[in-house]
Amino acid sequence: MKQKEMKKTDLSKYKTVWYNDHAFKKILWYFINVLFFLNPLNPFSSLKVFILRIFGARMGDCVLIKPGVSVKYPWLLDIGSYVWIGENVWIDNLGKVKIGDNVCVSQGAMLLTGNHNYKKSTFDLIIKEIILEDGVWIGAKAIVCPGVNCGSNSFLTAGSVATKNMESFMVYQGNPAMPIKKREIE
Repeated sequence: MKQKEMKKTDLSKYKTVWYNDHAFKKILWYFINVLFFLNPLNPFSSLKVFILRIFGARMGDCVLIKPGVSVKYPWLLDIGSYVWIGENVWIDNLGKVKIGDNVCVSQGAMLLTGNHNYKKSTFDLIIKEIILEDGVWIGAKAIVCPGVNCGSNSFLTAGSVATKNMESFMVYQGNPAMPIKKREIE
């Protein structure tokens, strides 16, 4: 009896036609991102908010963006009011990222809207939006994976990985993140 031959990943067949749309805009944003966002010598949050708005991001009032933040595509970003984005946060938004009001995304956290399909030999890209509802806190170096909705006032602890939706007013911890207790706010 012959054993079925296993397919192997073949990146030569990977297609990124959709990625080449708006090439000039993407190149321009790349340099702006490096100069004004990733550059630790630019501590001016109001300038960053202004630039994000120019590039199509929807921005609320009193948004604080610390140095070292990287945003993939501002035109796919929607941030509410009274939001804090910590140092070295990576918003890898190949798809829509919606951040509600009173949200804190702590230093080194990653919001990842894209991943590759490991089941396909062509390594196809999968894109799903992320939603952080009002009052969410994403801890330092935590990761929010594609398609995750973090319910209002939920908390993802430092270093945890959210692979599934998080219920409102719950604390999540671990990899994959699991609910550990109710979040009580005084």
